[in-house]
Amino acid sequence: MSVSSGKTVPFLTQEILSHLGLANKTAAWGTLGTLRTFLSFSVDKDVQRLLRAITGQGVDHRAIVDVLTNRSREQRQLISRAFQERTRQSLQAALSGNLERIVVALLQPAAQFDAQELRTALKASGSAEDVAMEILATRDPSQLQECLTVYKHSESSLAVAWGKDFQVEAEEDIKSETSGILRDLLLALAKGGRESYSGIIDYNLAEQDVQALQQAEGPSTERTWVLIFTQRNPVHLIRVFDQYQQYTGQELEEAVRNRFHGDIQVALLSLASVIRNTPLYLADKLHQALQETKPNYRILMRILISQSETDLLSIRAEFKKKFGKSLYSSLQDAVKGDCRSALLALCRAEDI
Repeated sequence: MSVSSGKTVPFLTQEILSHLGLANKTAAWGTLGTLRTFLSFSVDKDVQRLLRAITGQGVDHRAIVDVLTNRSREQRQLISRAFQERTRQSLQAALSGNLERIVVALLQPAAQFDAQELRTALKASGSAEDVAMEILATRDPSQLQECLTVYKHSESSLAVAWGKDFQVEAEEDIKSETSGILRDLLLALAKGGRESYSGIIDYNLAEQDVQALQQAEGPSTERTWVLIFTQRNPVHLIRVFDQYQQYTGQELEEAVRNRFHGDIQVALLSLASVIRNTPLYLADKLHQALQETKPNYRILMRILISQSETDLLSIRAEFKKKFGKSLYSSLQDAVKGDCRSALLALCRAEDI
């Protein structure tokens, strides 16, 4: 461990303590899902129960939700395959509306779900940057690579109609749907080139990055911010953020607000939020989705489903801490219709 100058010495104790805290938090994030592997799992029993749920006088939504929100994604894949083999049809054929969308998402492999959400966002004006940032910045390298592979080989509706697979890379869609420095940032994230954390604190590099960000003024230096934000590992970046404030007396986010405008400002602030605290970033997105005149069901479904086996408990904790009300109660108050029970089941429980 090296120290480049006396300037860095005052940070030593603070850096070590914050590093230990981050290590503990990061380790916990991957184990705090609300859904677990169902220990008494039986594909046959689950398929039989689902068949009964759709062949009665009316579709038993409660039974469908109960089965699918109490199984891991891997177990749901087995159920989906067995159901189709037995019935020659998909379970969602008996459903409609938001509940159908949730069931489709629950039965998909994670990479397919992410690729579909990313493609839809890139082709829909107004949501490309937000959804792309969420998916590209919060997935680990292996998840991101699998998502981009599926994206390339998934067929668009036009391709299906023509009987062809266009095999469009996500990078090509990002290039066609975004522009300027925002495009550079999203492309950098899509390349998945972020450094992995080696466990070694590099004080020299942290100081160099702080100085580079301080000196990066004007359009010609915007790419310095993109490079540092998208290539350095999160543990290193949090150290850079802290030292930037120590040296300048200004939070790095405030510097972003002063130097950038429009979509790139929003993207950099979102990325900084992901780096600082991913569960809090996702809690903020859930809160925003619930505050709309009509809840944004797509955002609610995407986050609750994608994080249900990883860190939804952490997201719930951050939600309650920041907004003073549990995510479960917020969903109860805002969500209507046949998908309400499914979203509540994914959330799992009240936070006191």
